[in-house]
Amino acid sequence: MTLRGRLTSAFLVVVLGPVLLGSIFVALTVGAVSRERTAERLDHAATTVSAAVGALCRQLQAVADAVAVVPGESRSPVADQLIARGLTTDVQVSEAVPAGRSGGDASGREGWEDCAAPRGNTEVTALSASAYASEVTVIAAQRIDPALLDRLGEAGGVTVALSPATPGPDGPASVHLDAGPGRPLPLTLSVPAADPTLWYAILLLIVLATAIAAVLAARWLARSTTRPLGDLAWAADRVANGDLDTRVPIPRPDELGRLAGTFNRMTRELQSYVQALTASRDQLRRHLAILGDTLSSTHDLDRILPVILRTAMTATGARAGLILLTDPSDGRLAARCGAGLTGDWDLADADLTKRRLMPGRGVLGTVASTGSPLRGTNSAALDEPRCESYLAVPICAPPDDAETDPDPGALGVLALYDRLGAQAFDDGDLRTVRTFAGQAGVAVHNVRVHEEAQRLSLTDPLTGLWNYRYLREVLRREVERASRFGRMLTVLVLDLDHFKEVNDTYGHTAGDQVLSEFARRIRIGLREVDVAFRQGGEEFVVLLPETDAYGGAIVAERLGSAVREWPVPVDPRRPGLDDRIPISVSIGIAVFPEHGSTAQEVLDAADEALYAAKNAGRDTYRLAEGVSRGVPEGHFDSTAAVTGGPQPPRHGRGR
Repeated sequence: MTLRGRLTSAFLVVVLGPVLLGSIFVALTVGAVSRERTAERLDHAATTVSAAVGALCRQLQAVADAVAVVPGESRSPVADQLIARGLTTDVQVSEAVPAGRSGGDASGREGWEDCAAPRGNTEVTALSASAYASEVTVIAAQRIDPALLDRLGEAGGVTVALSPATPGPDGPASVHLDAGPGRPLPLTLSVPAADPTLWYAILLLIVLATAIAAVLAARWLARSTTRPLGDLAWAADRVANGDLDTRVPIPRPDELGRLAGTFNRMTRELQSYVQALTASRDQLRRHLAILGDTLSSTHDLDRILPVILRTAMTATGARAGLILLTDPSDGRLAARCGAGLTGDWDLADADLTKRRLMPGRGVLGTVASTGSPLRGTNSAALDEPRCESYLAVPICAPPDDAETDPDPGALGVLALYDRLGAQAFDDGDLRTVRTFAGQAGVAVHNVRVHEEAQRLSLTDPLTGLWNYRYLREVLRREVERASRFGRMLTVLVLDLDHFKEVNDTYGHTAGDQVLSEFARRIRIGLREVDVAFRQGGEEFVVLLPETDAYGGAIVAERLGSAVREWPVPVDPRRPGLDDRIPISVSIGIAVFPEHGSTAQEVLDAADEALYAAKNAGRDTYRLAEGVSRGVPEGHFDSTAAVTGGPQPPRHGRGR
């Protein structure tokens, strides 16, 4: 059943129910009142008719007395005169009779009822009254005819009839009056029976008219009430289907009108919210596209992390943000990028990267140590950015990597500060920032995996030095830099002497130990800017940026002495072998640009110098041909190498 039908039914029940009950009550009341009025009329008519009959009897008595008192010769004229006046219908004069006797048996007086002494005759034809004189009896009579009965009925407002010999019971519209003192006639009084059919018909018409009016009013009321609701339901369906331009007409300024106005206002605001969300979604998509392109096109964290930070700030409406990464060397949090920071953290990128925090301290340190996000207001942690509200989320390794490492720890922390337009960050912001922190974790993990893979692909697994592949790239880059800035570059090519005999005598395990120890001694004897490579087998290469031939000779002497003076301890593979292996190294030296204008030419010149050192008896160094500046042909001087004794002249930025 529809709402309109329910409202119509309710209205009809509320309106017609009392109308029907009132109609029944009125019908019952009308019948009762009609019966009561009939009874009252009959009672009043009985009193009136009785009084009229009494008056008639007194009138007859007065007529009889009047005739009786006149002389004998005048009685007849007087009687005629009284009859003519209508005071009586018949006057009879007879001889005197004894007291107490009635003349009812006289001829012509059959059915006369004496008013003074009624006998209860059932067939009364006249009323009579008697008067006695000394010699005569005068009887005045009034015939009981329809005219008399009509006059009696008019006096009482009823219909009067003589009662039959055996009167029936009184009805609702009639009453029987027996003859008695003061009422000599047995009469039946009746009134027209009240016919309530007309009243009932009128009442039924009223009920029908009321019902029709109620139905029409109910339909109008239900329609006027449900039509705005129907419009609201229709508009709600349209809005649910995405049509936010739908509006509801406002018919009247009542409650439904206010509801329609509120719905229209809500729809307009929802439309503006949807437009804002659509714009925000498009902007977020653009940022995500930029983020995806950045993640897929580079392994440079200095490019990736700012994009992630700006995207997270845009998505959450944060005023400022900061990304810190854990330094594997000391475990501290190092700032990598920031935006919108104020106070002590309002630094340039170069200075910002020098800011470091201890894990476990403050908000950021707690997030990094526990791996759980934190959010709140009025952060006043030591050495952290001041803010009104903050949200810090750990940057963790991807789940696949976390499965292989039972305790991978946090790679860093992504922190946002002061959400614009709100007092604090909410759960939606937390989920959003977790997403971007996950992206940052993937980026950091991928970069570190890439760096580790690149390191493994460019380093020698035995010695830990860079391999020949990386040598070619670094040598080319250093040659280009030296050429651009007018600097020198010295290349040393080192080869262990008689290394094959070590493998043959002690085995390859001992040979690997010798190579590892030799690489360690090379690293010890170099500067931070110098680079060492294992070119293959027992041959190594050292690049000395901004170093001339004399500086290269010093380094060669130092390395030769460090190798020769301390034999390498090994585990001999069979008894009788010495557990310390003496080794020596031959070194070839070449300088850019004296010995070559390209990286390959310089490397080839140093290689030729190496062969010259080997041909000279090994355990020495040689300079490439073309150097004629008094640099001594090399033979390692341990004293000079260790104590810094006699030094050859130096040119340029030597050592």
